Amino acid sequence: MYTGLQHAHSGLAYLVLLGVAISFIAALAGLLGGKTFTDKNRKLGLLGLIPTHLQWVIGLILYFVSPLGLNNASGAAMKDATTRLYVLEHPLMMVLAVILITIGYSKAKRQVGTNTGFKTMTIFYGLGLILILSRIPWNAWLG
Repeated sequence: MYTGLQHAHSGLAYLVLLGVAISFIAALAGLLGGKTFTDKNRKLGLLGLIPTHLQWVIGLILYFVSPLGLNNASGAAMKDATTRLYVLEHPLMMVLAVILITIGYSKAKRQVGTNTGFKTMTIFYGLGLILILSRIPWNAWLG
């Protein structure tokens, strides 16, 4: 089960990045184009929200069952950059990213019919994307 969760978490990361990037780019295009935020645009935001939430649930389970997660937390772990990434930095930044993306979607869905929905999604999804990209364990992902 643990290996399956690891593979799901790694594979879903691509969908999260793609979904958040598409939602962000679409919101930025609408913002710069001076368009009105429609229900279609709101639904496009779900491309970033749904895989992000699914990824968070899988990541939360992994954090408690993985030897790299909570089981590895100690004072010595904070001295090692790789261990600190898995124990503290990656989970914390991902939770913050999920919170930002969720807030962005929740606020934007109430702004259908205005042009401020694009601004809201651009800001919150953009910040979430930056946080995600900043704490992906690139060495494990690309290696």
